[in-house]
Amino acid sequence: MSNLIKRTHMCGEVDRSLIGSTVAMNGWIQRSRNLGGLIFCDLRDKSGIVQIVFNQDVPEELFQRGDALRSEYVVGVIGRVKERESINPDLKNGDVEVIAEELVVYSEAETPPIYIKDDDEVSENLRMKYRYLDLRKHKMQANLTFRHKVAKLTRDFFDGEGFTEVETPMLIKPTPEGARDYLVPSRVNQGSFYALPQSPQMFKQILMAGGTDRYMQIVKCFRDEDLRADRQPEFTQIDLEMSFVDVDDVLEVQERYLQRLFREIMNVEVNLPLPRIPYEEAMERYGSDKPDTRFGFELKSLSELVADSAFPLFADAVSDGGTVRGINLNGYSDRFSRKDIDKLQDDIKTFGAKGLFWIRVSDAEITSSFNKFYDPEGLKNLASVFDATSNDLILIVAGPEKVVFDSLGFLRRELAGRLGLLDEKRFDLLWVVDFPLLEYNEEAGRFTAMHHPFTSPHLDDIPLLATDPGKVRAKAYDIVLNGVEIGGGSIRIHDRELQKTMFRALGLSDEEAANKFGFLLEAFRYGVPPHGGLAYGLDRMIMLLRGEKSIREVIAFPKNQAAACLLSEAPSPAGDDQLKELGIELVKE
Repeated sequence: MSNLIKRTHMCGEVDRSLIGSTVAMNGWIQRSRNLGGLIFCDLRDKSGIVQIVFNQDVPEELFQRGDALRSEYVVGVIGRVKERESINPDLKNGDVEVIAEELVVYSEAETPPIYIKDDDEVSENLRMKYRYLDLRKHKMQANLTFRHKVAKLTRDFFDGEGFTEVETPMLIKPTPEGARDYLVPSRVNQGSFYALPQSPQMFKQILMAGGTDRYMQIVKCFRDEDLRADRQPEFTQIDLEMSFVDVDDVLEVQERYLQRLFREIMNVEVNLPLPRIPYEEAMERYGSDKPDTRFGFELKSLSELVADSAFPLFADAVSDGGTVRGINLNGYSDRFSRKDIDKLQDDIKTFGAKGLFWIRVSDAEITSSFNKFYDPEGLKNLASVFDATSNDLILIVAGPEKVVFDSLGFLRRELAGRLGLLDEKRFDLLWVVDFPLLEYNEEAGRFTAMHHPFTSPHLDDIPLLATDPGKVRAKAYDIVLNGVEIGGGSIRIHDRELQKTMFRALGLSDEEAANKFGFLLEAFRYGVPPHGGLAYGLDRMIMLLRGEKSIREVIAFPKNQAAACLLSEAPSPAGDDQLKELGIELVKE
């Protein structure tokens, strides 16, 4: 067993202030170069890299052992810091080096299957299979350290605001709403199953009924849903709940938290109060309930102008109860050919759009993809809605409201990205408020909760639950950063009779509601305070603040897009003995 060198400095800490001093470091060999009478090794730890030198002044035995060092050997080094003759501008301490005096090799390494460097263009699946190598990269260590700092600041802030961190159960009753649950079979109660929590929603409400007053938790949650860049089967929430509050109280605390987070972590000043945009306005202006306000291209309605149009696709859309809207790519017409627009038309077919129509404005003329239905004066009237000037391109979609909003919302942000208008150094935070309480599910043939069935309606809208449920506004709010929802919450229903009314609006009988949510309704019989809260998606928040494109870059051991951990090879089949003990028999199809 090799002797352990007691570290005095991290590699990245060795700088000019230590010239002439003796330092002791531990780490991995990044690379080694033998130039005859000199051996240069780059020693790496999570803080950075420092150059180690073995020269002819050291004992021959030490020189030979230095020459044997290879990439990813784990070593300890003691040496004297001196100024480098040839400065390396790529290293923050590239103006110093360490002349080796002692060397301990803790372990040797085979040639790794991936390079340990940030710009290594290796497949993501290979990175995840060899995650212990991937994690050695400076970027990955920086991401994990950043995440730690955010979590620590979060706990410190909410502790100072009187919140108590409480752990809630991981094995709970399966829930009927939302995404699919991950089920866990019970050995003791064969035939019954626990679920892994999609969120601690009901338990944090129970904590309010239990007098906790202000609760927080950084908690794992689980959803069995299709994956994408910002989704994982297991993810982390900053979960919060407060008693005796209304919307303004919750948002005020969260704004101060976000202001402190950006100031201390990002060195960015956030001005308060944050903008609040009602859901309906967000959809009308941006085609999205998570609008990106770093650029323009706002939606404009043409419905009134085209209701009696000779162009049947416009007129029919309006007469069928739909809408005709567009966005103006101000000053960018020359960046898009007919072929480009045709490709965009294909892109929005996934949202149900039947076509993408356009108007081009130049100094010489105004043209469109529907010229035969409009004379120049008619096109000029349409273009005036967008205050169009030379070199503007107006893109128009007609159809049902959801199709139009989804299509233009997508085009607006997609084209801003292509045009380089998404400033990654700018952080636009805003609240979207007053969501619809319910949305009609055509497949299920009934209304479902837009957020969850415990969300409080606006008190003025309660009578509409019985007559026009689709028009009821929720006391719900989402926090949006640069077009991405990073958190959301609501004021909860605390009145037992109103909660029953909500369940009936969702098509649940009293018996069904009692079966699915009985323990919460039972708690409401014994007095529960007005309460509300919010949950942030921690992984998504860290991804955005670090400028990453996938939350897998900010999670130590993520799953891939097939929900598999390539490192540990989970999920994997269970043994026959385990299945028998659980009373489970697999049926092969």
